[in-house]
Amino acid sequence: MTTTIAIITGGLREPSSTRLLADRLDTSVRKELGAAGAPVESSFVELRPLGRAIIDAMLSGFPTEPLEEAWDKVAGADGVIAVTPAFNASFSGLFKSFFDVLPEDSLSDMPVLIGATGGTERHSLVLEHALRPMFSYLHAIVSPRGVYAATDDFGSRDGGTALADRISRAAADYARLVQGCGPRRQRDALTDEVAAMEQLLQPGPS
Repeated sequence: MTTTIAIITGGLREPSSTRLLADRLDTSVRKELGAAGAPVESSFVELRPLGRAIIDAMLSGFPTEPLEEAWDKVAGADGVIAVTPAFNASFSGLFKSFFDVLPEDSLSDMPVLIGATGGTERHSLVLEHALRPMFSYLHAIVSPRGVYAATDDFGSRDGGTALADRISRAAADYARLVQGCGPRRQRDALTDEVAAMEQLLQPGPS
């Protein structure tokens, strides 16, 4: 069975170091899963083109078709890789807004690999202080090792070896998490409520 991965990237510029990190995480995760014999399909959800649609959905409560397609891509995946630029030691407003309008339970029991980019190492704690708590609140299963990449990581004297090593280790952890979780059953809140009600209405033992 094919494992599907949705990569959410919140880069605000083109070209984007955030997209570059997301590409490298995707490649490494696909390599790890492929080595374990798991066919993989991955697809990207770029938030920059969806910016206006995200704000409109926040204000009106009604999503446009492109935003609904992005939601379906995320909710229907077996795993998610989410990468944001860091601003003032937190995620970007666009990145947070996407998850604010994402339908409830879309990420329940979803294996998630977190990543972030920023100008300096000072923002590296964004992974643990902002991203991990948010995804835990959304009932996702957050991989134990995230990846932060500063601007210097992409042009470092060691040729990017340190960043490549962090990406490889995080991808290996995440691949094991995805395999351990197995194919994901997408939750339907209405169906779950009906099932719970039917269980309550079942006659008890005589």
